[in-house]
Amino acid sequence: QVQLVESGGGLVQPGGSLRLSCAASRSILSIDTMGWYRQAPGKQRELVAAITSGGRTNSEYSVKGRFTISRDNAKNTVYLQMNSLKPEDTAVYYCNAISLVHGYSTGYWGQGTQVTVSS
Repeated sequence: QVQLVESGGGLVQPGGSLRLSCAASRSILSIDTMGWYRQAPGKQRELVAAITSGGRTNSEYSVKGRFTISRDNAKNTVYLQMNSLKPEDTAVYYCNAISLVHGYSTGYWGQGTQVTVSS
């Protein structure tokens, strides 16, 4: 069964906003870090933002001040609030989660949600 499910993608105008959500299956135990990556056609997948279970965040330079990552640990859900969207933000956005058990990391990926920023 799919263990990470993204939602919230779509078509928005430049300067617009979008909020992505990613719900992790309860079958994934001991999730430590959750995050968002994106991949545009012909480009490599890149980290957008990540957040630890304790709320510590990291984000890519180009989205600083525009995107905010947050999570609800009780719901195994991570969010990405995207404001002031630019055409260069257009990409498939992938959710990921990393479980950490006794120092061993296991990564999980969602199927992606398309974000298109265009007028």
